[in-house]
Amino acid sequence: MSPHALSPGMAASIGADARAPVIMAFLVFIGLSLLWLITLTTKEDEPEKLYLAGRSLSPRFNGFAMAGEQISVITLMTVPGAIALFGYDGYTAAIDGLITLGILLLLAQKIRDSGRYTLGDLFNLRAWGTAPRIAAAVITLIVTIPLIMIQLRAAGVSTALLLGMPAGPVQVLCTVLLGCLVACFAAVGDLRGTSFMQVVKVPLTLLTLAVVTLLALERFDWSPDALLSAAVSNSVAPDAYLEPGLWAFSTELEPLNTLSGHVVVILGTAVMPYLILRVSASRTGRAARRSVSVATGLVGLFVLLLTTTGFAAAAVVGSDDIRAVDAMGQASPVLLAAGVLPDHSASRTVLITVVACVIFLAVLTTVTSVAFAAAVSFAHDVFAPTAMRAGRSDTSAGEVRALRLGVAVLCLAGLSLAAATHRYPVEFLVTFATCVAATCIFPVLVLSFFWRGFNRRGLLWSAYGGLFLCVALTVFSPTVSGTPYAVWPDAEFDWYPLQNPGLVSVPAAFLLGWLGSRMSPKGSARDVEDAEYGALTGGGIRTTMTGSE
Repeated sequence: MSPHALSPGMAASIGADARAPVIMAFLVFIGLSLLWLITLTTKEDEPEKLYLAGRSLSPRFNGFAMAGEQISVITLMTVPGAIALFGYDGYTAAIDGLITLGILLLLAQKIRDSGRYTLGDLFNLRAWGTAPRIAAAVITLIVTIPLIMIQLRAAGVSTALLLGMPAGPVQVLCTVLLGCLVACFAAVGDLRGTSFMQVVKVPLTLLTLAVVTLLALERFDWSPDALLSAAVSNSVAPDAYLEPGLWAFSTELEPLNTLSGHVVVILGTAVMPYLILRVSASRTGRAARRSVSVATGLVGLFVLLLTTTGFAAAAVVGSDDIRAVDAMGQASPVLLAAGVLPDHSASRTVLITVVACVIFLAVLTTVTSVAFAAAVSFAHDVFAPTAMRAGRSDTSAGEVRALRLGVAVLCLAGLSLAAATHRYPVEFLVTFATCVAATCIFPVLVLSFFWRGFNRRGLLWSAYGGLFLCVALTVFSPTVSGTPYAVWPDAEFDWYPLQNPGLVSVPAAFLLGWLGSRMSPKGSARDVEDAEYGALTGGGIRTTMTGSE
């Protein structure tokens, strides 16, 4: 599930009287956000302090920031819409975020105690040479670009609707303008500055959702049962609303399709590069676990409020009216904010403005975190080893310059793709990116930390074999051809029946990792004692990270 372009109905729902003050307040908020980040940035030239804030973030502060990483514009707009339209099926998607942090809790201490903070470093735990680092950089790039692209696209569509001009060219223009602002924001940021923004985003988002929900509940005399009954009555299928199977893109293999979707979201989100960087910024391994625990509580509250917001949107606005604006319900938070208070009231204008600002802040922080983590991977895993082998003396300064350049290039690449594909339903790329993370990162980390026999060949087979399966099965899936919501609905080469390849690619990646390790020549594995020493003590691998093969 991901944001689709919205119809002009949303602009009419906001109302002409509210549009002008909403836009003015929205622009002021954008300016203040950019100004605040600039004041938060440091002029640190030491890469690790820039990347990890000197590993000085407290468990509670880092936990709030980690929870902020989970509040993206896709989650904020998708989950309430899915619940409003599809009831039970949307609710099951909402709880994936909690399970994701449970998976991260199992890995957090080992990631932090390894002393590593990029995929290239973690891939080098059991493998020599530059090949694992190149594989990590390729995977990071493939995961990052779609996330940036869809986030910027959603921001452009939402802004165009606030302006009351939802036409395609205006959406592209808004995407470009906001994308350039976000790119500048990301290019000057560091982990400490973005952490403060994430921390502020959490209470602001939770408070906004809580206010909207309480205002909706007031309309039903503060009775949750009455609100839920109204949501069921106003749904498109009252008899099936609270039962599985209402999801719009159901297939004959729906149980397997649902399971595959949950597996991909849970495992893939848990090992995203920006979350790995966030975990690595903790003071110790135990502090990393405490941060994840704090984040779990906050995300639990976020999921609860998203759920109530979805049901409230169905009760107050009605599923038919939501679907008339957007077939996937992505406009439901704004429609709910516009519907819980009387027209032409100042409080209604304020509420719509706050919701719009929260959406923009979600885009701003998410794109910055995603691009920053990917650029760190490029600077640390690709540029720094190359500079060291070339004998350059200014490696640290060059690495920082490579970081800034990498952030700008990634944002501009995502922005260009968002603008070029605005007419196509490419939102499935978010699921594809998550699937690549679940297939190519999660198995490698699990095998690296928990299996003594894992080695270089197993790692490369798992990473590249899993990537090949993700690409091939996605191309031949219903999201690309053969269905009304596909990229090419009139073509028919969708012989793979599931919407994403996770149910096949994730087990296959584990199998390839095991098979490749077993087929390696004797003695080709990295010294297991060194790997365990780095993973358990945080002292790092005692042998060189950049040695030749």
